[in-house]
Amino acid sequence: MYLSDSQTASNAPRRVSAMEAVLNHLRGAIERGEYPVGDKLPSEAELCRRLEVSRPVLREALRALQTMGLAISRTGKGTFVVSDSAVTDLTFGDYVASDLLEVRRHVEIPVARYAALRRTPEDLDRLAHLLERMERETDTTAWVAMDTLFHLTVAQAARNPVFRRVIEEIRDALARQSAFLNELGGRREQSNYEHRAIVEALIDSSEQDAADAMAHHLSRVETTLTTIVRPPDHRGAQRNIEEQA
Repeated sequence: MYLSDSQTASNAPRRVSAMEAVLNHLRGAIERGEYPVGDKLPSEAELCRRLEVSRPVLREALRALQTMGLAISRTGKGTFVVSDSAVTDLTFGDYVASDLLEVRRHVEIPVARYAALRRTPEDLDRLAHLLERMERETDTTAWVAMDTLFHLTVAQAARNPVFRRVIEEIRDALARQSAFLNELGGRREQSNYEHRAIVEALIDSSEQDAADAMAHHLSRVETTLTTIVRPPDHRGAQRNIEEQA
């Protein structure tokens, strides 16, 4: 079996990363019982050899398995299967996804309203510069850092330090979630569009448009998370990979 650095499924327009292909393979094997609960996965070296991917790609996939509650890594011992079905509420850092989304709806939507009223020309310049950099960026790690900075900058534009403090508190979790969604949900390009809609509403000083744009953004985040944790058609995914090998 061969997994190249990028795969394009024949029945999907989105380009699938090598990490996602590896994750889907391992997740499918776990859910089919090929790696029973309690078993140790093959070593990183063995999995890299079998799947013909680099160690960084494999490690990203193993981290995603842990985020999904399917495996756990034990230092010096390896990665062990702890469940044969993904959890429905993923954990990012110190917080589960549902808690993050609930708080973000109650904080970031009103933040967008206040930012539309209180933003300064300097705030708009910073946001415009960030958008330009994000739209050019191809490195996931760099993009994720700018993603969290974008939301902090919107909070700053609301001119209420408590709002910014809340976003600062969940910043690490937001970054972990953003990286996860970009690797497995292909969210980067769509997020850029959604961010631009938020900034355009701030430029227009439209409270309602800003709130609606932020609400749409958060809704799309939730939809993508739900799609990822929903059990995929592993047989179809496996067939697509083998056809492209």
